Amino acid sequence: MTNVAGALDTRTAFSPSFFLLITLAMAFFVFAGFGLTYLQPIAAGTGQSYPPVVHLHGAFYFCWMLLLVIQAVLVNMKSVRLHRTLGTFGIFLGSGVILMGTIITVLFAGSQVADPVSDFYNLMYLAIVAVVGFSGLFIMAIRRVRVPADHKRLILFATIVLLPPGINRLYMVMWEMFELPVLATYLTMDVMAAAIVLYDWRTLGRISRASLIGTVVVVLPQLLHPVLVDADSWVSFYEWLASLTYYR
Repeated sequence: MTNVAGALDTRTAFSPSFFLLITLAMAFFVFAGFGLTYLQPIAAGTGQSYPPVVHLHGAFYFCWMLLLVIQAVLVNMKSVRLHRTLGTFGIFLGSGVILMGTIITVLFAGSQVADPVSDFYNLMYLAIVAVVGFSGLFIMAIRRVRVPADHKRLILFATIVLLPPGINRLYMVMWEMFELPVLATYLTMDVMAAAIVLYDWRTLGRISRASLIGTVVVVLPQLLHPVLVDADSWVSFYEWLASLTYYR
């Protein structure tokens, strides 16, 4: 009888996997950062008035993070069939994240390029990198859906690329900063990327191709940031994006 009870306890015990933990860490930065600077002020009636497109963008962003956590929990619990069913909805959400991210980036450029706010160039660079990086990794993840090991790594790295707005907001509130904490944000992203790479090394004895690709997409824009962020060619690109808001 004792042996049977022990076997049942072992079978039903919930032990979070590495992928669930790293997903929860990502969700923390998003929900904490936007919770303090967006959700809480709105709930308290002290937040600024945003156009509907901003709320729609936020809804896609939050739903993506929530789905990511749910999917990680389902895999952790071996509920593979439900995970795959929700994956179809994930394609819709991910596509919405790309579309709304693009729209918000263009609208932000249009509203600021003539009289830019502080850190405008940094914000534009991070936004463009997020849309392009997420799009590329998301498409690759869909193409590798039949290879779960690659698929989940590509999804994780794609989400890391989306994290700067949440990380920035959290750090700015915590440290009472008025300038964008670009370096701290990049270091936080690098820690998450490094955690996935180290997990690969420990469990596979090598770094998977998916993780190598994801790491390049996360790190390369950081290395190029000082060179490109306010280069004449990129400023011209920001101005071109801004011009799209006045398209006739």
